[in-house]
Amino acid sequence: MFTGFDFDVIQRSLPYLWQGMQFTLGLTLLAMASGIVLGTLLALMRLSGIKAMSVPAAGYVNLLRSTPAILVIFWFYFLVPIAIKHISGDSYAQGIGPFHSALIAFTMFEAAYYCEIIRAGIQSVPAGQVNAAYALGLNYWQATLQIVLPQAFRNMVPILLTQSIILFQDTSLVYVVGLTDFMGAASKVAQRDGRLVEMYLFAALVYFILCFIGSYFVKRLQQRITPPR
Repeated sequence: MFTGFDFDVIQRSLPYLWQGMQFTLGLTLLAMASGIVLGTLLALMRLSGIKAMSVPAAGYVNLLRSTPAILVIFWFYFLVPIAIKHISGDSYAQGIGPFHSALIAFTMFEAAYYCEIIRAGIQSVPAGQVNAAYALGLNYWQATLQIVLPQAFRNMVPILLTQSIILFQDTSLVYVVGLTDFMGAASKVAQRDGRLVEMYLFAALVYFILCFIGSYFVKRLQQRITPPR
């Protein structure tokens, strides 16, 4: 079955593939951290009784969750320079670059999903905890930051990590703005050396192993933090 396969092309390309993997992991971690922060703010806005906050947050979440990630990347890469030129009046104004376009796009896209996860986590905290915090003299923000969010994040960690695994897979879309992640590096080597089967099989294997390990870790973590019934 593997007759004629050139496995040496993988070994020769490992340094270049590792550079691509470093980019993929870095973008994933940055977008995950930024997305969780923005998602938390959106969740608090959605749970707010003030319509001026909850309605725009709900609209943002519904819009981003209904839009393909690749389209969001296009928005920031192609439309932001046009908007900057229109606002500044400078026809030579530049955009924010492919990396920052991808980072902002993934941050805003994933924030919509993190928002719903975090909102569900906040709602899972018993109301008695909040009432007890108020009885101790804490205001809304103190109760939220010191009582609700720590418990909510404990319940949400496995789901947040699962969403981050999906984010790790989605970062392969950065090829549309000319960035080279792990998948992009494998594709370039495949095209350069004419070894598409070897490189794409290797890339699939790497993604499978990393995502499987991540999913196994999430499963074990969920078993540890879930109280026995």
